[in-house]
Amino acid sequence: MAELCGLGAAASLRGDAEEPKQGSVLFLGGNEVKSSAVVKYSSAPPQAAFAWLQEKTDLKLPPANWLRESAKLGPAGTTVLGNNKKSTPFSSFGMAYDFIDSIGNDVDVVSDSENIKKLLKIPYSKSHVSMAVHRIGRTLLLDELDIQELFMRSSQTGDWTWLKEFYQRLIDQKWQRKKKSKEHWYQKAILSKFLYYSINGDGAAQPVPSSSKQHEEGAVPGESDEAGRASWPAPFEMPSSLSEDPGASNQGLKNDFVRNILWTFEDIHMLVGSNMPIFGGGRYPAVSLRLRDNNKPINVLTGIDYWLDNLICNVPELVMCFHVNGIVQKYEMIKTEDIPNLENSNFSTKVIKDIAQNILSFLKSNCTKEGHTYWLFKASGSDIVKLYDLTTLCEETEDKYQNPFTMPVAILLYKVACNMMLKKNQNKKHYGTIRTLLLNCLKLLDNGRHPQIIASANYMLSELFQLDEPKKEDNTDFPINGNSDESYSEEEEEMPDSDENGSYSNSSDPPDDNKAVAIIKSVGELSVPEKYKSVHRIRPSCAFPVCHGAEERCRLVLSYVLEGLKSVDSSVKKESDLPAADPSTPIPLKYEDESTSGGPECLEKQMALFLDKMGSFQKDKHSSQSGMIPGSWQYKMKLQLILKSSKAYYVLSDAAMILQKYGRALRYIKLALQCHDTYCCLSASMLPEVLVFLCQCLTLCGDIQLMLAQNANNRAAYLEEYNYQTKEDQEILHSLHRESSCQVFAWATDLSTDLECQLSVSCKCYEAAYEILLFSNLKKQNPEQHVQVLKRMGNIRNEIGVFYMNQAAAVQTERVVSKNVSTTEQQLWKKSFSCFEKGIQNFESIDDATNAALLLCNTGRLMRICAQAHCATEGDFKREFSPEEALYYNKAIDYYLKALRSLGKREMHPAVWDSVNWELSTTYFTMATLQQDYAPLSRKAQEQIEKEVSEAMMKSLKYCDVDTVSPRQPLCQYRAATIHHRLASMYHSCLRNQVGDEHLRKQHRVLADLHYSKAVRLFQLLKDAPCELLRVQLERVAFAEFQMASQNSSAGKLKTLFGALDIMAKTKCAFQLIRKELAAESEQISKGENNAESVSPNESSTALNKEEVMKLLSIFESRMSFLLLQSIKLLTSTKKKTGSINEEEVTLKTNKQVYSLLLRATANKSMTLLERIEVILNLLEQLSQNSEASNGGIQ
Repeated sequence: MAELCGLGAAASLRGDAEEPKQGSVLFLGGNEVKSSAVVKYSSAPPQAAFAWLQEKTDLKLPPANWLRESAKLGPAGTTVLGNNKKSTPFSSFGMAYDFIDSIGNDVDVVSDSENIKKLLKIPYSKSHVSMAVHRIGRTLLLDELDIQELFMRSSQTGDWTWLKEFYQRLIDQKWQRKKKSKEHWYQKAILSKFLYYSINGDGAAQPVPSSSKQHEEGAVPGESDEAGRASWPAPFEMPSSLSEDPGASNQGLKNDFVRNILWTFEDIHMLVGSNMPIFGGGRYPAVSLRLRDNNKPINVLTGIDYWLDNLICNVPELVMCFHVNGIVQKYEMIKTEDIPNLENSNFSTKVIKDIAQNILSFLKSNCTKEGHTYWLFKASGSDIVKLYDLTTLCEETEDKYQNPFTMPVAILLYKVACNMMLKKNQNKKHYGTIRTLLLNCLKLLDNGRHPQIIASANYMLSELFQLDEPKKEDNTDFPINGNSDESYSEEEEEMPDSDENGSYSNSSDPPDDNKAVAIIKSVGELSVPEKYKSVHRIRPSCAFPVCHGAEERCRLVLSYVLEGLKSVDSSVKKESDLPAADPSTPIPLKYEDESTSGGPECLEKQMALFLDKMGSFQKDKHSSQSGMIPGSWQYKMKLQLILKSSKAYYVLSDAAMILQKYGRALRYIKLALQCHDTYCCLSASMLPEVLVFLCQCLTLCGDIQLMLAQNANNRAAYLEEYNYQTKEDQEILHSLHRESSCQVFAWATDLSTDLECQLSVSCKCYEAAYEILLFSNLKKQNPEQHVQVLKRMGNIRNEIGVFYMNQAAAVQTERVVSKNVSTTEQQLWKKSFSCFEKGIQNFESIDDATNAALLLCNTGRLMRICAQAHCATEGDFKREFSPEEALYYNKAIDYYLKALRSLGKREMHPAVWDSVNWELSTTYFTMATLQQDYAPLSRKAQEQIEKEVSEAMMKSLKYCDVDTVSPRQPLCQYRAATIHHRLASMYHSCLRNQVGDEHLRKQHRVLADLHYSKAVRLFQLLKDAPCELLRVQLERVAFAEFQMASQNSSAGKLKTLFGALDIMAKTKCAFQLIRKELAAESEQISKGENNAESVSPNESSTALNKEEVMKLLSIFESRMSFLLLQSIKLLTSTKKKTGSINEEEVTLKTNKQVYSLLLRATANKSMTLLERIEVILNLLEQLSQNSEASNGGIQ
């Protein structure tokens, strides 16, 4: 049993769907057919019961209220003879506009109930069928296509002549309109009077009290009225109201149905418009009311009509009033499920279901192109149904816009796309669908007539491509929801006309026409279950395009933006066409604060001041130069398009940066900022997100300028990239120049060849971005952006500081004659120091300790350069370590210590920590070395200087980490060894020059010995400092000799001598390293003898200083010779005294032998350096063996 769903509650607004209610299953004639209906909208007046007319009431006599407007009969109460107008040509579009959510997605068919009934009666009726079919996504829109009406119009206007000719060929005879008979008009009048009687409350009719229900006046199904037919609009005319507002409904595009119903018939979902009158007053809450001539039995077509009407409106009962010649005879009440079994009108509901499924499959299989108008046609009396693509036929004529359906279809495609764009939950999976809808919409539109929709559609297409993140494209086909919409078969059918309407004159079946898209050869096929089955995908081409990389994605966006801009620009009047300005009306300035919430810190004023400060902002450039009116659609659309293009260029620039194409990156960011400049010129106010985006652009521009500065060697290539421009970019720029000079940010985007200029521009970009964040109070809302800008400001200030510092160092190097510091140098120091100071503040403000430490470290380096600049350039033997040098070195030390305090501990950043320690150690070492080498004896006592040197050296050692394994470890070891060597030398020197205080002498002796030992140990760890090791050992020998000179006893002297010889023996490892390097060098030379580019001895890869080796070797030979001679003398004298033969005798013998060999070797002047080294190594070997054999001897 069907139940009434939602008829009681009238929705106040069209499109406000009520809660879906369960439809019921009707068991009709033994066959099960599922049908449910939900009223989506109803404009019915308050519910009314029908009046049960008394028997013998004469319906030929007009009731008192006849043809008067009646609330009970609804909005159509005064239509001629009480009947509705014929269904308007665009009725399905009116419904589609109101229920846009369902279009392309949930609903299979949108149509007038009359059209649905015509379709389902095709196999039973001989009437003609002529319908226009349009596809939007998975939804088909069906409208009556009244060819006769079109041809009547074309005879007056000349339109549609191509279709008239085509139709005449198709039918093979002249069309003619069938005139309505007098009987037809008589029946119309009787019906109209009956309806008025049924709602009349006077004595002529006795109303039956009962629970009343909604009532609507409408057409009696199956009947139509020629006089009320809507006229066709001119082919593709677009009134200004619609062009201004794409959502406007006109030209018959209104939803005039009293009721819109979502009808589910089996698995087919239909949005149906119905005007059937529904009354209360029977056994059920709702009934439909019919008037029948008692002498004419109900036929199958009428039965199907009544049954479908009740199903569509979910009315459970039919009330029929029978009359004879206008005199009421009786009433009969029939349940809806009993209608298929009425006498003379038996039909199978299962067959009707099969017909519906077959027709839908046929249409969906063949009406595949969105935006095309298809024509489903069956001639009167014919069994053949044909489907034509009128759009294709129309395009063969001169004017493709002659199809009157073009505009409504385009608008609907646009609206469905808009609706899908607004739905956040659908996300990216429907982007392919939206894109297809919009592209099909654009195909239908003429730019000259519909610029707004074209601009808007192009903007939406550009919005489909996300620019803020790498997009993973979805290849999702058009969404397939609900039922059997996945694919459609080759053949299926469409809608028939009621037998009671005017029809074409009968003709034989027309010959096969090769222009038809598809043909149903016999209407009988429609009754065969699943005769037309789906076999094709709906939309093979609606996958979203896969963009390989950001550049391709942005280029697509820009192509759509350009089309949109062209549409906007073409619709704006030229300046010469604009009315002259009224001199008494002030021109509103762009940054004038017109809001009540502005206050003194008004963002727009601040922005104006900022742009003014940035350079070329001019107050007379605010308004649109092209004459766009603020607030107009052109104005709003152009702002959106410009902003989109700016974002696209930003992403292109960012991508070019990653590829290190810095010239290209600068060109794109220039275009992005030019777009932004135009946006600023047009926009009355600056939105926070737009300002944040401007910050991002300026930040990126700063990054690019910095990279250009750091890669100056590729400048020619970058210049070529920068000057290249595509045609698309030129056209977009041309559109921008219609509104603005685009020069506000020129200072930031010029490609300079000057390094200093590039660095300062980069800094200015970051400062501008920071200022925007500051004055617009966006700092708190965008903490990440704020931190990034400050970090970059700190970084660029470091770069500029280093640049000036290096320049100062270069000037210092070139300064030869004058010992005074030049003004240029001082200016460079000040600039550099100022940059470092600001950079440190930037990093400290965001708690970036590591970078702050690096800048403090650089400031320390600057102080060292200042110190170096103050050293005297006269003869080195005359100069002294100056107070200015000491001042700057101490300042440098302060900055390094601050850097360490900033870091706190090594774990914070090991690499930076180690670097600062090394620089600090170097500063102490340099200062100590200079004090030691150029002692300021004119200002300080020797002891004080020695104390200061010692302290500085020990501090240098403290910050010189020799234990941690790192690439810098060998350097640290070398530094520490050098410090120990210098300290040992200093104490050695003190010992030689001091007289008196024995305690101090002893202390110096111990310290010298200690530092020499440590220096040797460290130099031995290094494999690349043999000369240094040799020198230290020779100094130790000299130290031993000095000690020996002050000794009196032979035993003491011998002990010291053996100690010195032992030191000599331990230099073996140094000589082995020297031999190894010399051998490698010799081999390299022999290999390259025949090569023109052979390596000379002095250019060997070992970088061994041969001169120094020879010098040290000569000293070594002389000292060894002296020590051996002294040992021989002492041992001989000892032997004479004691006369005993022991280890000393063996030592004496060995020493004599070694001494003899040494004398011979030194006498031979023809020996090469390598040979001399070999001799020394042999001698040292003998000495060390003797030392081991004697186990130390007298030592």
